[in-house]
Amino acid sequence: MSNGTQRPPILQSEDWWACFLGWFILLVAIVGLREVEAGKWAVAFLPSGPKLAKDWTSLAAALPQGAAGWGATLGLFLFMLILTMVGGFFMKFDFKRYIPGFIVIFLLSLISIIISRQQFINKWGFEYVIFALIFGLVISNVFTVPAILKAAGMTEYFIKIGLVCMGAGIVFSDVVRGGFMGLVQAVLVATVVWFMTYWICRGFKVSERFSAIIASANAICGVSATIAAGGAIQGNKKEVSYMVAWVLVCAVVLILIMPPIAKWLELPNNWAGAWVGGVIDNTGAVVAAGGIIGGDAAYKTAAMVKMAQNVLIGVAAFLMALWATMSLDRKETGAVEKVSFMEIWYRFPKFVVGFVVSSIIVSVFIEPVSGIKAVKAVGSALNNYRNWFFAFCFVSIGLETNFKELVSVGGGKPAIAYWISQTANAFWTLFITWILWSGTFFPAVIPPD
Repeated sequence: MSNGTQRPPILQSEDWWACFLGWFILLVAIVGLREVEAGKWAVAFLPSGPKLAKDWTSLAAALPQGAAGWGATLGLFLFMLILTMVGGFFMKFDFKRYIPGFIVIFLLSLISIIISRQQFINKWGFEYVIFALIFGLVISNVFTVPAILKAAGMTEYFIKIGLVCMGAGIVFSDVVRGGFMGLVQAVLVATVVWFMTYWICRGFKVSERFSAIIASANAICGVSATIAAGGAIQGNKKEVSYMVAWVLVCAVVLILIMPPIAKWLELPNNWAGAWVGGVIDNTGAVVAAGGIIGGDAAYKTAAMVKMAQNVLIGVAAFLMALWATMSLDRKETGAVEKVSFMEIWYRFPKFVVGFVVSSIIVSVFIEPVSGIKAVKAVGSALNNYRNWFFAFCFVSIGLETNFKELVSVGGGKPAIAYWISQTANAFWTLFITWILWSGTFFPAVIPPD
C-alpha cells in the first residue's frame, strides 16, 4: 500500500514499551523465584505492595498496616513510577505534570482496591476497576480535569503493560488439563457472537471499525479484546474507551442478574459457571458471579471458560489486523495495489506479542524446570501488577469520559446495539453450555457439586 501504517521507531512505540516493561517485570519475578519450603514457591526482589485485608468491616483494618505496610506501598509506587517513566522518557512525557498526576492516580487506585475488598462489596464481586472508573468519571463530569491528570492519564499505556503481565497467567498445561471443553465453548460462542454482534451494529448504521470493536468486546473477553481490536484495526481511541466503559457497566448488571437466573433455571453449578463465564466480559466479574452461584464447580468452570476466551486474544487480533489491512483500509482509501504482508505485521498490536511471549515463557521454560507451583507463584506476582495497571487505566478512562457522551454517542445506537447483542449472547451461550456442560451429551469435565 502506498499509504502504509505510520510506524514510530521502536523506542517511541507505546506497544513495544508495554512489552519491554511487562517482560522486565516478568524477568525480575523469575530471577527472584525461590522455593521457600518443599513445594512452596515465592518471588523475591519484585515489590508486591501492601497486603490489604480482605472482607474488612473496619476502616482501620482496611488500610496498609504499620510502617511495613506503608513502606511496601511506597516501594511499589516508586517502582511503578520509575518503570513507567523509563518508557515515558523515550515517548517524551511531560514529567513535570506526569509525576504529580501519577501520584493522584496511584492513590485513587489504592482507594479503589481497598473499597473493593470490603466485606459486602467483595461478596457481590464489585471489582476495583469499577470504583477506579467511578473516581475518574466523578472528576471529569463534576469538576474540571487538572492538567496533571491529563498528562498522567495514559490509558492505553497502562492497560497494555497490564495485558503483557496477564499473559504470565495463561499456562498451556492448564488449558490442556482442564480447559479443552472451555476452549471448544470459547470458539463456538466467540465466532457466532462476533459476527452476530457485528451485523446487529451494522444494522444500526454503526461504522465498520466501531462495529468490530463492539463485536470483539462482546464475543471474546471484554476490556482486553476491546483494546486489542482497537489496536489491530486502528480504531478511534474515543470509541475504544467508550466500549470499555460499557463493558464495565454491563458486568455490574450481569453480576446482579445472571446468578439468580441460573438458580431460577435450576442449572447445575458447573453448567451455571460455564454460562456466566461465557457471557460476562470481565474476568474478575466472571469469577465473582461464579462465587455468588456457589459451589466449587461454578467457580472453577467460570474461571476456566474465561481463561479459554483469553487465549483467543492473539488469534482475534491477528485476524482483525489482516482484515483491516486487506479490506477495510483499501475500501476507505480506494487503493488497488497489493498489500505487503509486512504491513499486517506493522498493524498488528505488539502488546499482544508481549502477552503471548509471557505465556510461552512461563509455559515452556519455567514449568518444565520448576513445576506448576513455581509457575503459579510467578503468575500471582504478575497478576498483582496487572491489577494495579488496570486500576490506573480505569481511572484514566473515567478522566477522559463524559457520561452524557456514554449514552449519546452515535445517537445512542452503538449502546442499543451492544445491549441487544449481549442479550442474544446470553441465549446463545446458554444453548451451547447446555450441549457441552449439562451432561446430556458429554460427561462433565468438572462434575457439579
